[in-house]
Amino acid sequence: MSSLLTIRNLAVNFNGLPAVDRINLDVAPGEVVGVVGESGSGKSVTMMALMGLIDAPGKVTADEITFNGKNLLKASAKERRKIIGKDIAMVFQDALTSLNPSYTVGYQIKEVLKLHEGLRGSALDKRALELLDQVGIPDPKGRIGSFPHQMSGGMNQRVMIAMAIACNPKLLIADEPTTALDVTIQAQIMELLIKLQKERGMALVLISHDLAVVSEVAQRVAVMYAGEVIETNKVPDIFAAPHHPYTEALLAAIPEHNVGAVRLAALPGMVPGRDDRPKGCLFAPRCKYVVDDCLKARPALAPMPGHAEVARVRCIKPLNLSGDANVHTHGGAR
Repeated sequence: MSSLLTIRNLAVNFNGLPAVDRINLDVAPGEVVGVVGESGSGKSVTMMALMGLIDAPGKVTADEITFNGKNLLKASAKERRKIIGKDIAMVFQDALTSLNPSYTVGYQIKEVLKLHEGLRGSALDKRALELLDQVGIPDPKGRIGSFPHQMSGGMNQRVMIAMAIACNPKLLIADEPTTALDVTIQAQIMELLIKLQKERGMALVLISHDLAVVSEVAQRVAVMYAGEVIETNKVPDIFAAPHHPYTEALLAAIPEHNVGAVRLAALPGMVPGRDDRPKGCLFAPRCKYVVDDCLKARPALAPMPGHAEVARVRCIKPLNLSGDANVHTHGGAR
């Protein structure tokens, strides 16, 4: 598989707390990859680090970050600015706080086009209107002079998407793009993102806490916990037979995955912080399958023999080694 984006051993620390702990990630051209996990798992921070948006006291290190054959770690600030925002674009999770309330949405879209595309005059105005139309905003000519507070949450999110796709990026990162939106609007935004992804052939990284959302659109998923990637696999395989207990717990909380259940399962406990990170597996304090060996050393993210090439898990005794979702190697049927 050719790679558009390659990340190796990316780490982000805030005053000694590893928000992201040496993760690896590959994204192929035109691929849709989901990155899932609960709040505090490090999924958003990972992409913020890629975009160069980690401020002090945050510290970012990596062995490799390559995009479209370009080593971003060795690129000058000027070279990075040509890539970030143009070839790699990001849709942030809260459009109303991400947009500048002092400027119209049209002005903000035009600023992106002027900076990265060099457009001016009538060509600039025409392109801004085209973008508003492409993201499904009715009456673009009437809306282009509106301020963010004059538009709904769904409309503002469409403006954010218009700004992100303005320069035809090769990679679009969508960070919880449906947060704080009504359910019907959430579906519309996701449909829009996938429509644009297919039309433009761009790769899409979808960050979400909701595996159900990811399952609808992604081909592959990386599950994160406490700053680590703990499982990666093709979406159908991870839903049929998760290999990590945390992934199993996430699936147990999805209504669509538990039809007929009396109640959905809750996962007790919290993601560990700086002062309570276990020596061994970071999920061990919350894991119902924990054994003594889990507490002794941090497991590596290892390939799954006999499974898809992309299948990897960070667990000393993975679930469903046979591919049977009703079998657990820690001790029989659930």
